[in-house]
Order: sequence, then C-alpha cells, then structure tokens
Amino acid sequence: MNVEKKVLDDMYRCYATQAFEINGELTLFYASEEEGYPCVAYSGPDFSTKSIVWEKGGGCMSILPVPNKPNEFLAIRDFYLKVSPSQSRLVWGKLEDDRWIIKDMLFLPFLHRFGIFEVNGSLHFLGTTIADDKKNKEDWSQPGSIYTGVFPEDFNLGLTVTRIGDHYFRNHGFTTHVEDGQRVAYLSSDQGIVKAIPPYSASEWHIEPFMKGQVSEVAIGDIDCDGQDEYLTIEPFHGNALNIYRKTDQGFIKIYAYDHPIDFAHAVIYTRLKGVPTFLAGIRRMDCELVAFQWHDNAIKAITLDQGGGPANLFALNLAENDLVLSANHTENKAVVYVID
Repeated sequence: MNVEKKVLDDMYRCYATQAFEINGELTLFYASEEEGYPCVAYSGPDFSTKSIVWEKGGGCMSILPVPNKPNEFLAIRDFYLKVSPSQSRLVWGKLEDDRWIIKDMLFLPFLHRFGIFEVNGSLHFLGTTIADDKKNKEDWSQPGSIYTGVFPEDFNLGLTVTRIGDHYFRNHGFTTHVEDGQRVAYLSSDQGIVKAIPPYSASEWHIEPFMKGQVSEVAIGDIDCDGQDEYLTIEPFHGNALNIYRKTDQGFIKIYAYDHPIDFAHAVIYTRLKGVPTFLAGIRRMDCELVAFQWHDNAIKAITLDQGGGPANLFALNLAENDLVLSANHTENKAVVYVID
C-alpha cells in the first residue's frame, strides 16, 4: 500500500472535513474550529483549485451535503467549548453565481454533531449537544441531549427541533451505519453507545441502549469479512485507548487493543483501502498518528500511515483510480489528503 501525503493548505486548528460534488466535480472541504478562521473548498486536478466557502467563521464541527439538493450543504458553526452562553448553530450553504451564500437554520447551544436522514420522502435532522450548558471549558456537570426535526421544503423557513433524549454526559460521538438498507445512527457518551433509529416504519424515532462504557467515538464495519460487524472505539472521552469489539450472544468481547501509547484519540472511521476493509484512527497528541487497522494472517494489524499530523476528523473516498483519506490535521494546522494506491 503506497501512501502519498498531499498538503492542500495551511489551516490553523483545521478540524472538519468532507467531500461531495459541486457542479458535478468532486470537491474537498476543510474548515477550522478557531473563531475567525475559514472554510475552504478544493477541486480540479490535484485539488489545486481553491475557493473560499466562508472567510471568517470558526467553530465548525462538521459539514454534510444535503441529499437531493445539488451544491448545498449543512454545517455546524460557532461551537466553542470555552464560550458560554453557547452560540452554536446549524448553517445552510448554497452556491449561487459561483458564490457561497450562508444562512442560519437553527441555534442550539453546544450543538456538536448531526446527521441527515431521508425518511419517506422527507429529510430528517438528528443532532446532539455535547452538554446542555457549561460554565467553562472544563465544566462537565451538565449532560447533553439528542434532538430531531423535519426539514421544510424551503430551507429559508429554518428548522424546528424537539428533544428526544437526554442525560448523556460528554455527548461526543456520532456515526451512521446502513442496516437492512436503512441508515441508523450510533451516538456515544459517558453513558455508552445508543442506537437511534429513524421513523422509517414507526411514528417517531426509537433510541435503544447498545453498548456500556465511557465511549468518545465509535466506527462500525466488518474488518475480518466474516459477515459480522466489529466496533472500533475511543475510550474514554478524548481518550487514550483504541479498542475493537465483536458482539456475541454473551455481550461485547474485546478482540483487539492498540498497544502503542496514545493521548487524545479523536477520529475513527471505517472504509476500504485497496479493497481491504480498514478502520482508521486519528490521534491528536504524543505521536499524533494516523493509523490503519486491517485483518491480516488471522489477526488485526496496526499500520501507521503518518505521524505528526494529529487528525481531528477523517473522511474516506474510494475512487476508480485510487483511495483518498481526507484528514483535518489539527496538530500540524494543515488540510491534508492522503492518496492511497
């Protein structure tokens, strides 16, 4: 596996990344978490064409394309752990005449993660707050909550949400997974992992306990190709442990623990690299590595792809000619794409 690291740009406290088509062309997005810093899109050959999505934003936790709405996205902005009262909000971006128009859709204190789900012809929002309130950055006395709402046809009308779950301390992790052809969400906190099922056939969302333990993030995928998913976790909040579990009739069994010393693990995803099922993890302190976990010779092996970058978030793409791993390299303050061929 050949790994080429392409630095697209310097970006202070680069935090969020995503990729989707703009005007029919693959475009890579990166945004800073620092107040007053930008979100930038890269396209064209070698992603050398640069366009500014917003110049002075910040607090961007995530960016997602809007299904069935070309050249539009939703993103979280103005999320800051150290600022209270929180100004965290969901914004709507739309490309008009080659210029990005950014509008507010929802203000929700400490909104940290969200997903968009297509349910019976409508787009549903699922969002989580890391805490309901905070006195300062280190205050974790308040739990976070789960909210949902249905997007109107006209996004200019904004979004109204309802709280459907609460009492999740350090409510940090959010991933989606397709099961039986339908997308569900897995949310992780100090209360463990819960599964949130959209109302595909019921009248409302269903939230059920899934796994116990203090879990910061989880990624889900079948790493050993046995037809059963495994679960890569970061434990505890912003933790120092990467574990892989298998679910059995007796509960969850830990089948692997990353034995290299780490601190502030933050990003985990599941993808395929050169066709091989792969978990990826990004760690923000100590060696600040990007590490891949794959099944070789009847065992899980760790493969270090890079050190020093300190990925805050990751996104992977499988293209015809190669695989791409987008990495918001927070520690080295760079927007990076790793080309795997």
